[in-house]
Amino acid sequence: MKEEIYDVTIVGGGPAGLFAAFYSGMREMKTKIIEYLPYLGGKVPYFYPEKVIRDIGGIAQATGEEVTEQLVEQAMTFDPAIVLGEQVVDMQRMEDGIFQLVSSNGNVHYSKTVMLATGFGTLHSVKLDHPEAVYYEEKSLHYTVRKLADYYDKHVLISGGGNSAVDWALELENIAKSVTLIHRRNQFKGLESSVTKLKNSRVSIMTPYEIKALHGTDGQLEKAVLGHLEDEAEEKELQVDRLVVNHGFQINLEPITTWGLEMIDGMIAVDSSMQTSVEGVFAIGDIAHYPDKLGLIAGAFNEGPIAVNHAKKIADPEDPIKHLFSTNYAAFTEEE
Repeated sequence: MKEEIYDVTIVGGGPAGLFAAFYSGMREMKTKIIEYLPYLGGKVPYFYPEKVIRDIGGIAQATGEEVTEQLVEQAMTFDPAIVLGEQVVDMQRMEDGIFQLVSSNGNVHYSKTVMLATGFGTLHSVKLDHPEAVYYEEKSLHYTVRKLADYYDKHVLISGGGNSAVDWALELENIAKSVTLIHRRNQFKGLESSVTKLKNSRVSIMTPYEIKALHGTDGQLEKAVLGHLEDEAEEKELQVDRLVVNHGFQINLEPITTWGLEMIDGMIAVDSSMQTSVEGVFAIGDIAHYPDKLGLIAGAFNEGPIAVNHAKKIADPEDPIKHLFSTNYAAFTEEE
């Protein structure tokens, strides 16, 4: 006898999955979220708990932790089932059309439709490629900033050239004693407005430089030697109390790549309904690929409801696809 069957099972409890769970609740779908991490929120509370997010409509600015708290509260509105600390490793459609999802710990889940909101899969920060790095990691060398207070009145060195490196440099400018940002190239990849703000800040910018040596005692950094990439003879010593390395992420999409879904550039191809090449399986958020995709959280908030409306048609064929707004939903108005 099968376990309980859900209308939709959302694999991934990040921003895309959480908002999709809220919307599926409005469509009165029996919903389950399965999240690999031991908490909801995905990479936002893990990598960016204190980073300020400004590109969500209606929210002028909020930290990653604040955004996550609101998303979780919203997702719980209709009491979806929540499963934490499980990685889905296999997906099969059975003869009756129901999907069977198997987790790495052997648990089995059944669902009429599946929504993949896994982000880019499991993410791991690219470690500093330097033999001395291991002696300082998680002591004075970090790959994300979790508590801004830990950098108060410190000499901070940031290595990287993307949005995260630029944003953290700006966040720490008025907290740290000094902030130096180094990058292997002369151009930064961050948003134009952020790079302009960086160039007008008190942050010391050094390009093209890389870390040549680290010096310290018992895991506490004291100084770094920086080498110029265009002039090997040029080196500079810098006093350093904290080092933040933002060199990107290593992405692991397994085991999703074995599920028979059409993939494009390491992402899952979807149509205008957010459905994958397998009927009844949808993909939203970072993992979904379609022309002119906008890789913002705000974009994922649109993809979820689109997928839910079409999943609803599969789970309940008698119920037509329709767009539902919370402003006219009875659950929010009956007490008014």
